[in-house]
Amino acid sequence: MQRLPKLAIVGRPNVGKSALFNVIAGKRIAIVDEAEGITRDRLYADTTFFGRPFEVIDTGGINAKSKDAFNEHILQQAEIAIEEADTIVMVVDSVVGITTLDEAVAKVLHKTKKPVTLAVNKVDNAREGEKLFQFFSLGFPKMVAVSATQSWHIAELIEAALEPLPLLMAGEAVPKGLSIAIVGRPNVGKSSLVNTLLNEPRCVVSPIAGTTRDSVDVEFSYEGHPYTLIDTAGIRRKGAEHEVVDKFAAIRTERAIERADICLLMLDATQGLTGQEKRIASQIEEQGKGCVLLFNKWDLVKGFRMEHCLQGIEQEAPFLQHCPKLFMSATTGRNLDKIFPLVQEVAAAAEHRITTGQLNKFIIGAMQRNHPPMVMGKRLRIYYMAQVGVKPPTFVLFVNYPNLLSDTYKKYLYNQFREAYHFSGVPLVMYAKGKRRANVHMHGQKVEADVEHDDGDNDSFEDNAE
Repeated sequence: MQRLPKLAIVGRPNVGKSALFNVIAGKRIAIVDEAEGITRDRLYADTTFFGRPFEVIDTGGINAKSKDAFNEHILQQAEIAIEEADTIVMVVDSVVGITTLDEAVAKVLHKTKKPVTLAVNKVDNAREGEKLFQFFSLGFPKMVAVSATQSWHIAELIEAALEPLPLLMAGEAVPKGLSIAIVGRPNVGKSSLVNTLLNEPRCVVSPIAGTTRDSVDVEFSYEGHPYTLIDTAGIRRKGAEHEVVDKFAAIRTERAIERADICLLMLDATQGLTGQEKRIASQIEEQGKGCVLLFNKWDLVKGFRMEHCLQGIEQEAPFLQHCPKLFMSATTGRNLDKIFPLVQEVAAAAEHRITTGQLNKFIIGAMQRNHPPMVMGKRLRIYYMAQVGVKPPTFVLFVNYPNLLSDTYKKYLYNQFREAYHFSGVPLVMYAKGKRRANVHMHGQKVEADVEHDDGDNDSFEDNAE
């Protein structure tokens, strides 16, 4: 088996590593801020250089003397990135010059015996090239002046870093599979779950809320199925987003939901469902993503029955009624083996198709059990129903007049459909498509006929019909 070469970006704090990572990756993945210690986990991205694919890794700033609460974890993450990298780019600041931290990082990299390219950042043009000379004392012969913010000399840097490597490296590549975003409020155990599933300290874990700020992608395989786990920063209440990075973290989480196939919505079982989880569930539903509900820290709950917990959830969040629910513990490993069978169940439901014949039988039966009411002297007629999409499953009702489809009857049809075709954990999209009356000449006579149209006089309803 062969895999892509890995390029790790390392350096002391606040030299522009994340900005450089974003430029190389070709998209804004890492949060960039002037404050130190913003990046805490390893971030990965697949990218290409003139058609040559490779993987780039961003790391937190290396500072052994830092008093930051997360410093030990950040150092561990950087060490792991250095260990698994095939080539390394060390970033320094041309404005500040060489510091004792730069010398300490260089000393560590020399011991690895891996190819290292020095990226002298914040050099905005060729006239500032003399800033490079002082950095030769770090002992790296390959040196490139770059500007991450101006995207200057990035191609030269990548070329120098990849030059000693073959196009593909020996080793097993994990195939891409379902993307699973782990979302929830801060400090409900999302990173602990990732680390337990991978059996390694992949993400920084701390009882301090807001430890994770970036969205971290991890590719792995479980029982023969490939997955990409997306560990996200917890979404705070709007009023609690005091730091700029908190706002960026919330945006990253929303984007993680957008690019995920399935979302694992984690709740703290000791606290139950809050308004914040309801908003997150609404985001998942609006994006048309599948959802599995995880009640974490169940081992800490005493004197409370699962049935009571489930009743409260179903009353407060209609969409979550149809989502698989699992009571688990990320720290003890309780019920973790049941997560991925549920994920596969939801993934299958998201792509499930129902034939038009079956849907028409359903519509006939539903209308026979409960006829549409008269509205302004007219009665709704449903000609037929068809499925027009998956992920999420999307259905269209062809009717005579969409405005005759009352809210009450929408709710009835939706509930009947959920009862007949469960679609576990998946939001459903249904909309009505009407017909208009048009004058048609037939045998010299002018008569009215139904003509199908789609001019905005349609009505849609989703899971919120409940």
